[in-house]
Parts: sequence; structure tokens; C-alpha cells
Amino acid sequence: MVEILYEDAALIVCHKEAGMPVQTAGIGRMDMESELKNYLAKENGEPYLGVVHRLDQPVEGILVFAKTPKAMAALSSQLNAEDGMQKIYLARVYGHLPAESGSLTDRLVKDARSNLSHVAAPGEKGAKEAVLDYERLETDAETELLRIRLHTGRHHQIRVQLAHHGAPILGDRKYGTPQMLVCAEKAGINRLCLLARSLSFRHPVSGKRMEFSVECPF
Repeated sequence: MVEILYEDAALIVCHKEAGMPVQTAGIGRMDMESELKNYLAKENGEPYLGVVHRLDQPVEGILVFAKTPKAMAALSSQLNAEDGMQKIYLARVYGHLPAESGSLTDRLVKDARSNLSHVAAPGEKGAKEAVLDYERLETDAETELLRIRLHTGRHHQIRVQLAHHGAPILGDRKYGTPQMLVCAEKAGINRLCLLARSLSFRHPVSGKRMEFSVECPF
């Protein structure tokens, strides 16, 4: 069962484990949306569940779901607002970014056929700006732990940008390098080391600021 961190009449906040899909996992596989609807149906018959935002299947972390259409609209309106929903990630990467902290700005293109994204070449069509801030928390000879705040929500954004700037996330088989995979294997890491560590937002009914966080497993 999905781990529920908080629930009231308007919303549910959950801790998604790495490898669990948010939606439609396919025949014979469970996803978070289906599990939560089954859970709510025990009390409410045919429940409403709004998927406010998503995490990639291999990413662990915090998600909020809406239990009413009104809450869905209010939470969704915070996604791109500067004072709205705030998402903080932790990532352990192979390699080192050039500064203790900074911002990365790139233009990304998504390839729907391969379900991959890449940094656009000059003049490439379909590119969208991607911006994140990072801060180095720990470092060693081969890796470092980064705190990341997203300013945009592009497809695979953190994974693509960090890999492009020479610091692929440990365990990332889509965007990593052979050297990174060797490092991850030596360390016994068999997962993507990316965590949606904390989430804060205004409650859709009361307007009160709420914040949730989980421990980092890597």
C-alpha cells in the first residue's frame, strides 16, 4: 500500500517509493493512482482523485493528490507560481559541478517516441527553457550530493541537465555514462539516486502553508 503522510477532506500527501508508477503501469501492475482510488472507494464508493503532479517511475519522493475538483484547481494553480508549490530534490551524482552552488539554464527537447529528452542544439525546434538551482551538500572523490530546486517542470529535467553538465545521477541508466554505472555498481547502488525530498504548498481550502519531507536513502 502507498504510504500516506497526511490526509484530509481536500487532499492526500503520499510518499512514493522508487519504481512505483504514478499512473497506468499496465496489465497486472499496480500504480499509485489505482491504489489510492481503491483505498478511497472503501469509504466513498466512486471517489474523485486528481493527479496534481507526477514523478518519473524510478524517482522516490513526495506527491500530493486532490480529493475534490475544487482542490485540484487550487493546487494546480500553484504549480508554476513563484510563491506556490515548492519542490526540493536531492540527487547523488557522479562527477562534480564547477561551483558550490549555482543555476543551470538549458533548452530541452522531448522525443515522445523514445521517451527521452536532450539539450537542444542552436535553432532546434520544439525546445523549452529549463531552469534549476543547485547547492552542494556533500562531496567525495567521485560523487557529490546536491540539493536542487526546480523553476520549471520539463520532462526528465534534472536528469538531463545534470548529465549534460558532466554530473549524471548515480544509477541513471537512461542518461548516465559507463563510468557512472561502474561507480554505482562498486557502491552497490541499483536505483536512481534522485529523491523528491520535500514539498510545500498552500492548503486549497484554508490557505495555510503546509510542508512535508522524507529521509534520504542515499
